[in-house]
Amino acid sequence: MKLLRGTLIGWFCLVVGFLVVWPAMPIQAQGSAPTKGKPALYEFGSKYCIPCKEMKEVMAALKSSHGDQVEFRMIYVDEEKPMFGEYKVVAIPTQVFLNAEGKEVDRHLGALSKEEVLKKLKELKFIR
Repeated sequence: MKLLRGTLIGWFCLVVGFLVVWPAMPIQAQGSAPTKGKPALYEFGSKYCIPCKEMKEVMAALKSSHGDQVEFRMIYVDEEKPMFGEYKVVAIPTQVFLNAEGKEVDRHLGALSKEEVLKKLKELKFIR
């Protein structure tokens, strides 16, 4: 009887611990993949990181000037943590460049200026 009770308590604690510690994984349809037929630049960062805040301004400027050619997306660790694992991001800020098929073609660690991002987008032939 003690063994059965101990086993049931163990299973109960395991299930409750799993439900408390690990949040539900987001559904892929929530937009983790870039729009097909359009290259993308994903900026991985945090709302509290100063270089990330600078990159947010760069991304906003690029989105307004080149948003018709490239998808620009800010991804914050506190809002979309599973995407950090999906793209194997270990430090912020990190920029991931994806081609029109959604495959990673380049990556950069650290903040970039608008001019540096434009240069990289031209090198990758994402923009004209």
